[in-house]
Amino acid sequence: MRHRATATCVATLLTAAALGGCGAADDGAVHLTYWAWAPGMEEVVELWNEANPDVQVTVKKQASGDELVTKTVTAAQAGTAPDLVQAEYQALPTLASNNVTADISAEVAGVEDAFTPAVWQQVTLGTDAVYALPQDSGPLLFFYRADLFEEFGLSVPETWDEFADTARALREIDPDRRLTTFSANDAGLFAGLAQQAGAQWWTTETDRWRVAIDDAAGRRVSAFWEELVAEELVDNQPMYTPAWNQALNEGRQIAWISGVWAPGTLATAAPDTEGTWEAAPLPQWEPGANVTGSWGGSTTAVTTDSEHRAEAAEFAVWLNTDPEALTALVQTCGIYPAATAAQTGEALAEPPPFLANQPAFYETVAEVAEGAAPAAWGPNVTVAYSAFNNAFGAAAGRRAGFEEALAEMQQTTFDDMDRLGFEVVQ
Repeated sequence: MRHRATATCVATLLTAAALGGCGAADDGAVHLTYWAWAPGMEEVVELWNEANPDVQVTVKKQASGDELVTKTVTAAQAGTAPDLVQAEYQALPTLASNNVTADISAEVAGVEDAFTPAVWQQVTLGTDAVYALPQDSGPLLFFYRADLFEEFGLSVPETWDEFADTARALREIDPDRRLTTFSANDAGLFAGLAQQAGAQWWTTETDRWRVAIDDAAGRRVSAFWEELVAEELVDNQPMYTPAWNQALNEGRQIAWISGVWAPGTLATAAPDTEGTWEAAPLPQWEPGANVTGSWGGSTTAVTTDSEHRAEAAEFAVWLNTDPEALTALVQTCGIYPAATAAQTGEALAEPPPFLANQPAFYETVAEVAEGAAPAAWGPNVTVAYSAFNNAFGAAAGRRAGFEEALAEMQQTTFDDMDRLGFEVVQ
C-alpha cells in the first residue's frame, strides 16, 4: 500500500532466486536456519530434527523486539535473511511491507482452524495471504495479591468503575500503598487496553491504510487512566525498574495488569511474594462482558529469502500445531500456545510454579482468551510506540494532558506513514 515510486526498500530487494536462504548441504538434507529468542527453543527443534533427517533446522538465538525486526529487514535487503524468524504480531506488517515474510497460504492450507479468528487475523493482516503461523498469545489478565486483598477486605474488580473504586479504597486504608501503576515506558500494555475497549489502530481499506489511534476507544482508556493518575489513586512510575520491582516485592503495589506470561516476570521482580498472587479476568467496560486485549505473543514466519519455502512452512506447521511440539513449547519455552487445542491440554494441567496456589490458573486463562479482541497492527508500530513513550511520558509527569498525548501519538504515526509513501488516511 505504498506509492510504487517511493517503495524504495521493497524495490531494492533481490528476487527470490538470488536470495541467500540455506540450501542442501553435502549430506543431502535440506538445512534451514531459524532466528528465535524463546528460551529453550533449541530443545524443541531437536525433536523435529530427530524425526526429520531430511530437513534439519538450526536455531540461532536473537534478541527480540525492534532489534530483531531491524536485523531481519537489513538481512533481507542483503539477501541473507534466515529461512524462518520468530516475529511478534505487531512486527508482521513491517516485515510484510518490506517483502521480508513470504505468503505461505498455499503451504499451510487447512491450518487456520487450529487457531481463534482473532489470532489468525493477526497473521493474515486482513488479506488472503498468510505471513506467519501463530505461536503464542498474550491475553491480558488482572494479577493481584490475594493475601492483601483479603487482609484489606477488597473485592476483585469486575468493571473498570470498580477498579477505580478499589484503588480509592486501598489508598484510604493505607496511604502508602497503591493498587498498581500507570507506566509510560511500554506502549504494549496501553495498546492491549485500547484493544479491549474496541480500538483498531491500523486498518486497511482497499489500497490504503487508516490510522485510528486517537479514536473513541483510545480516548476512553486514556481519560480513565488520566483521572487515576491525577487523583494519585495509582502510582505513576514506569515498569521494569528497580523501584517498581521493590514496590511489588514489598506489597506497596498489590496488582498488575499484564499478559499471561506475568508469573515469570513476577518471579524475578517480586521473589518474596511467591504463592500470594492470583489471576482474574480483566475488568470490563460493560458489566458481564468477557473481552480482553493482548500484550505480547509471537509467530513463526517464513522469509522470502528461503529457497525451501515448502519445507520451512512444514516445520512451522509442526512447531505450532503438533501436540508433542506444543507440549515442549509450553514446558521448555514457557509460552502460552496460540493453538486452541493446546490451551486445555496436559502441558497446562499445572499452574506456573509462582502461582502454585491457584490450581485453576490456566482454566481462567482459557476462559479469558476466548474473549480476546482482534488486534490491528500497521507497518510503523515502532514509531507509534516511541511516540507513546514521549507523549505519555510527558503527560504522566504533569499528571494531565493524556488526551493531547493520544492526539500527538496519532499525528506522529500518520505523518511517518505519509512520509514513507504509504497511502494513508485518518
